[in-house]
Amino acid sequence: RGGAAREGRGSAAPGMDTPSATGLGGADPQLQRFIEVETQKQRFQQLVHQMTELCWEKCMDKPGPKLDSRAETCFVNCVERFIDTSQFILNRLEQTQKSKSAFSESLSD
Repeated sequence: RGGAAREGRGSAAPGMDTPSATGLGGADPQLQRFIEVETQKQRFQQLVHQMTELCWEKCMDKPGPKLDSRAETCFVNCVERFIDTSQFILNRLEQTQKSKSAFSESLSD
C-alpha cells in the first residue's frame, strides 16, 4: 500500500480521460456501445477503489485476523454514506444540467 494507492486522489472525475463513444462520429454502433459499457465498468471500478480506500483509512485502526464489530459497523456506515453522497452528487448534477438546458432553450426562443 502507500503511495501508489494515493495517486488517483484529487484527479478529475472518474472516466474523464477515456474517449467517449459520442466522439467516434460515424463509428460502428456496436463499437460505440462496447466503449460505453467499458467506460461504465471503468467508472464503477474507480468508485469501488475510492470507496474502499476511504473506508479502510477511516475504519481500520489496526489490521488483525478478525474484523471486530466496531470496525464492521464503521465499514457498513462508511459504504452507505459513500453511496448516499455519490447519489446526491449525481442527482444534483442532473438537476443542474436540466436547468442549464431549460435556460438555454428559453434564450433561443
